[in-house]
Amino acid sequence: MSDGPSADARPTARRISLNGWGRTAPTFADVVRPTDRDAVATALGQRTSRGVIARGLGRSYGDPAQNGGGTVLDMTGLDRILDVDLERGLVTCEAGVSLDRLIELFVPFGYFVPVTPGTRQVTVGGAIGADVHGKNHHADGSFCNHVLSFDLLTADGTVRTVTPETDADLFWATAGGMGLTGLILSATIRMTPIETSLASVDTDRTKNLDEAMALMAETDEKYTYTVAWLDCLAKGADLGRCVLTCGEFASLDELSPKQRRDPLRFRSGSLLTVPDVVPGRLPNKFTMGLFNELWYRKAPKHKVGQLQSITGFFHPLDLVQEWNRVYGRTGFLQYQFVVPFGREDGLVKAVETISAHGAPSSLTVLKRFGPGNAGFLSFPKPGWTLTLDFPTNTPGLSRLLRQLDEIVLTNEGRFYLAKDSRMDPADLARMYPRLEQFREVRAKVDPDGVFVSDQARRLGL
Repeated sequence: MSDGPSADARPTARRISLNGWGRTAPTFADVVRPTDRDAVATALGQRTSRGVIARGLGRSYGDPAQNGGGTVLDMTGLDRILDVDLERGLVTCEAGVSLDRLIELFVPFGYFVPVTPGTRQVTVGGAIGADVHGKNHHADGSFCNHVLSFDLLTADGTVRTVTPETDADLFWATAGGMGLTGLILSATIRMTPIETSLASVDTDRTKNLDEAMALMAETDEKYTYTVAWLDCLAKGADLGRCVLTCGEFASLDELSPKQRRDPLRFRSGSLLTVPDVVPGRLPNKFTMGLFNELWYRKAPKHKVGQLQSITGFFHPLDLVQEWNRVYGRTGFLQYQFVVPFGREDGLVKAVETISAHGAPSSLTVLKRFGPGNAGFLSFPKPGWTLTLDFPTNTPGLSRLLRQLDEIVLTNEGRFYLAKDSRMDPADLARMYPRLEQFREVRAKVDPDGVFVSDQARRLGL
């Protein structure tokens, strides 16, 4: 399968303002959208003195895909499927192909992406650069565990085919390396076979965080996909109450006769688009408290075998285009951390701190991570990960986040670079013990620091 070649060898730069999905800290850059490898190489050679960074669909929450005063390469123009092996479930595609497109193309053939975050609107290059994870990390690891190879355009203009066997250091520096080792041009990925496009989902409503953690620990071996929505405003005996959803792709036997006529049917699309006129104070302690109560109460106490679509189970937010506009022009900050197993008291303390502060998080998600991989800056490690969305105008937010930082660091945790917009660079080495190995590989492959982002400057990556 191939969409055919493209022919734009000398793309034009446009000076525009860029920000992350959180809509904070915009900076101006010369944005170039190449549509083939030659155009990428040309753009790399024509970069400004401020260097260059790749950008996909802009779903990093902070500034890793920004380069103030420099060049940003919009890689969505490299969007071709290059090779398919349906017998082995292998797909080779360009870096700008989205997970949405892979799902749309290959679900009808009985394959799903091996790992997906909460949105399909992520490019393959971005998924590698952030080493994204999903509901199945405890079972299948993160995205780069399923990448067989990628072609990387390095700072000297050469293209290297990188595999974990032939060039392990460069592969694992690029996996989660936030685009700082070079430009990913294409990749070969092992897809996951499925019988149907529906998930069979079990739901449990837990009374509090302790009950949720106990139930999640029990279900690790039973389910491939597990996630819990958490009420971060609940207090007392209800602290950290959750709605836990666990699932597997349904088998043909689980479908009704009507559903079996087209068991691999997949339809993407959205229901609405949020206009860019929403008041910035709409998500607040009162509105989110009401929403959390309704969301918790509407969930069944216990339900087994509910069939849900791919979008309904994996990507419910994709039903609403531009949902980040709900926070208004002031935007929001996503805060994600992991603390290791055995440090559950740290997780509980973090939830207690957020609840006591009354900080409204419109979406709070709890998951369990399995073993991490060899990525020097890959985020997941065995433990509990909590993700929160805070409006930037939350009263006392800076003080709250400093408190949470200390809890996470005291409990040997770390923050996710793809979500970061405010990390203290002095904390990096404490969280990522292989940071110096990453820096050594980066210095070797890019001695002049050609690949750089606002985040890289801010953190001294």
